[in-house]
Amino acid sequence: MKLIKFVVILIVLFSTQLLAKEKIEVEDGHYGEAFWDGNTFVQRCVDASKLDENKISAFVDGEWQEFELINLPEMFMSWDIKERFGTLEGIAKGEMPKLEGPHNAIVATYGYRREDSRFRVNNAIKGCGFLPKREKIKEINQMLAETDTLHFMKKLEILTGMYEKADSLFDLNKQISLELYANPKRGTQTFLNQMTDPTSVLVFMAIPTFKLKTIAYLLHPENPDLNDYEKDVIKYINSIHSYFHGEFSQEFIAVIYNVIEVYNSSPGNKNGRGTLIVP
Repeated sequence: MKLIKFVVILIVLFSTQLLAKEKIEVEDGHYGEAFWDGNTFVQRCVDASKLDENKISAFVDGEWQEFELINLPEMFMSWDIKERFGTLEGIAKGEMPKLEGPHNAIVATYGYRREDSRFRVNNAIKGCGFLPKREKIKEINQMLAETDTLHFMKKLEILTGMYEKADSLFDLNKQISLELYANPKRGTQTFLNQMTDPTSVLVFMAIPTFKLKTIAYLLHPENPDLNDYEKDVIKYINSIHSYFHGEFSQEFIAVIYNVIEVYNSSPGNKNGRGTLIVP
């Protein structure tokens, strides 16, 4: 009986904690100027304080909710890594990379009606990839810095080597991207939606194809309150982007897509057609 009372108290305390968090109210119909504090911002609709425990809280559907991150399943990883190997091999032979596949995720978001639209829903293609594990990220950042001036073909070999060690190197419950174009005067529709409701759904133009339901966590490089890990994340995502595409004059906003649910959306397959496969 005492155990039951203790569990009930814990549940009440946890629920009260979520309710005590700030209710997010957003006045839309503009370009998101209110999200910014000078040249930086904090994504108020996400609490990532338990991210090291694979938990994230977010303001979704008008209330604070806690979500548990899950690892991408073997089915997804096998497809993703195989496709990336093929792309790198093709580039080494002088071929243009394909638009379809795991790199270019189609990201659906909802939440903010921008001044130039009557709709809150949006879809955009974003370059995505993997994030190194916490205990590996500093080492990888250093390696990228030390090898950045090598010949492009050598860098392709290094990238291939990273994917060969995907299971041990990468944090398999996350995908990453950059927000290249949002600024204090004009937010992209994806950015505005994710600042309002971080729910983001990623799909890929491929067969097999998968759908990832995620919570997007946005990090601005100039936020003075970033913790050490968040600084490493920003450095990595910008570095791996520059490693392939060439140097840029600024650091861009980093986006972590924290994976909550994974679906097999492959057509013509009874185990696909939008079937939940994890959790």
